[in-house]
Amino acid sequence: MTNTEEIQRIHTEIGDKAGRGLRWSLVGTLAAKLGSFAMGLVLARLLNPSDYGTFGIATAALAVLMHINDVGLIAAVVQWRGKLEDMAPTAATLAAVFGAVVYGIFWLAAPAYSAFSGEADAVGVVRLLTLVIVIDGLTAVRSAKLMREFQQDKLIIANTVGLLFQAGISIPLAAMGSGAFSFAWGQVAGAAATGLLVTIFARVPLRVGFNREIAWKLLVYGFPLAISLGIEAIVMNVQLAVVGRINGQELLGFYVLAFNTSMWAQTILGTAIRYVSVAGFSRLSETDDRALAEGVHKSVPMLVSVVAPIVALMSVLATPLIGLMYGDRWLPAAPVLTLLVGLTFVRMVTGLAMDALMGAGATRSTLWIYLGWSVALIPALWYATNAYGIKGAAIAQTGVGLLVAIPLTAIALQRANVALRPLGRPLVRPILATILSAAVAILVMRVTGPYEIVQLAAAGLAGILVYIPLVVPLDQLRRFPSTLRRSPA
Repeated sequence: MTNTEEIQRIHTEIGDKAGRGLRWSLVGTLAAKLGSFAMGLVLARLLNPSDYGTFGIATAALAVLMHINDVGLIAAVVQWRGKLEDMAPTAATLAAVFGAVVYGIFWLAAPAYSAFSGEADAVGVVRLLTLVIVIDGLTAVRSAKLMREFQQDKLIIANTVGLLFQAGISIPLAAMGSGAFSFAWGQVAGAAATGLLVTIFARVPLRVGFNREIAWKLLVYGFPLAISLGIEAIVMNVQLAVVGRINGQELLGFYVLAFNTSMWAQTILGTAIRYVSVAGFSRLSETDDRALAEGVHKSVPMLVSVVAPIVALMSVLATPLIGLMYGDRWLPAAPVLTLLVGLTFVRMVTGLAMDALMGAGATRSTLWIYLGWSVALIPALWYATNAYGIKGAAIAQTGVGLLVAIPLTAIALQRANVALRPLGRPLVRPILATILSAAVAILVMRVTGPYEIVQLAAAGLAGILVYIPLVVPLDQLRRFPSTLRRSPA
């Protein structure tokens, strides 16, 4: 077998494993998110906007800490170019220690953080919810091992069981009047159940060890990544602290609901993709220099073709969507949702590019992207929120993402030898089709009467029926029924 044939065989094998992992991720993540969505609907009826605001402050803290507590060790384990058993004890020790230390520091800082965010009474919820990072530190290497070996089916099972535990705790507590604590207790219980199953599935020996050379290699790769992901989490969640401080608890509750709703596509598709993309790009970059670029050239147009119409239709249908799902008292969140779904598009495109950079080992590039993003965002967010309230916060988030984050990401990809010219032509059709689809949805919504469910069904279906024939080749449409019958396995 020639060298070229061997490389092609490796690429095919990687593609098959990644494809299987992605199918499992999509099916399992969709099921889990539908369950989470159903739980959110129940809690929205039991709780008030102020409870959502308090929980939003705690969630913002958790999101930042989750990205820095393992100092990038999950991605470092996935990308590791050696034997897992040689590295696992050191990585597990580092992750557990850093998780405990970060939690201890933030436990002390929780009162100051809550006061700055305008939620002085949120200290207890913040301290309880951020306990999740300790659990994450204990299970980080096990999760990474499952991702590295494309065993997404086991991750999905663990996450689904965790969701069941979360619902079983959160809903009864909310019904008994526990407020924001119902969210926190449920999430901690769910994380513990998921962590236990991940530990069982991964079958990584529970060994404590430390090798200085291995630790140094892990930290050289992971530390810049941890900082960059921590900054990313700040970029995504500083809005909650700013809105809470400037606009108060109730308006923050509306903003949190809009932000969580805008992230539906991100939490379903983005989570599923990330389960396999870092590992896939890492394996491709090991074979030859062109493989990574080819992977990006194939992945980005596919991602845009799926995400763009979802974002556009959610934007134009925000008012009936919020009214139908959560009730009329949550309608002030609709104008914010209309704007924030644009941030979902930015996050998914830049997220895929970040995964490619991580797979190539270019973690410093991700750091510079998020630094530039945060430097532009924070003053824009503060000004816009003061001037235009929660709608201004949404304008700042989406605007800076489109005008700053995407160009910075494009520059980083070019420096990683990923040419951008081949991406231009494949993106034209889905973007134009998305604009037409949104326009048709707006027209249909205006003529379908006052009933929200009719507006959503008619306008959404019209937009989809316009979009699909313009973007999906005819031969793929003909093969679609047979594709549906295939098993994820």
